[in-house]
Amino acid sequence: VKSEGPKLVPFFKATCVYFVLWLPTSSPSWFSVLIKCLPIFHLWVFLLAHGINFLVSHRSASCILAGLIFSAVGDAFLIWQEQGYFIHGLLMFAITHILYSSAFGMKPLDLKAGLLMGVVSSSCYAFLYSYLSGPFTYLVAVYIGLIGFMGWRAVAGVQLCNDLWMWTRLSACVGAMLFMVSDLTIALNKFCFPVPYSRFIIMATYYAAQMLIALSAVETREEEDFRKRS
Repeated sequence: VKSEGPKLVPFFKATCVYFVLWLPTSSPSWFSVLIKCLPIFHLWVFLLAHGINFLVSHRSASCILAGLIFSAVGDAFLIWQEQGYFIHGLLMFAITHILYSSAFGMKPLDLKAGLLMGVVSSSCYAFLYSYLSGPFTYLVAVYIGLIGFMGWRAVAGVQLCNDLWMWTRLSACVGAMLFMVSDLTIALNKFCFPVPYSRFIIMATYYAAQMLIALSAVETREEEDFRKRS
């Protein structure tokens, strides 16, 4: 972790710029897109700094990079969500969760974690259902299913009780949970009721989630070698 910290300094600086400028959401612009997406751009650079060969030879790392790219596009659409681009952003982040799920893999399966995430996801949708109408009734259901699946695969990867424990898996797990908190806050604020300090909660948990998920990719080679030895 210590060796990767300095490489994340540009990300932290860009995140600070976003919160310091705090551009009004009522006047969307391409400058707003740049400021909002700049931390994610720096996470692209963070992964690319590990080498193209590393990304090409490790599918999970390349999937996370692709997920970050779709996230940035989704962020851009959400800048103009009041102009009718919310669904476009929703689609981009749905693809992101599919890519992250692929990166986390299906082993170990851990059906208990899957059941738990299924209960959490179903409960969230049951609460939101009465506030939804039109296409959002179905789109939100699919989206919650995808992010719940992504959360399951991240949680299942954490093996705290045996010698397969890796800090990268824990990083992915915490990142996935924060992503779910961010998206749930968006849903509550958009469809149900105003959430106090919603924008701060959404963006703080979102940036932290993306950083942790990106960080989970950096020791993919070491993790795979460890699993082979085990």
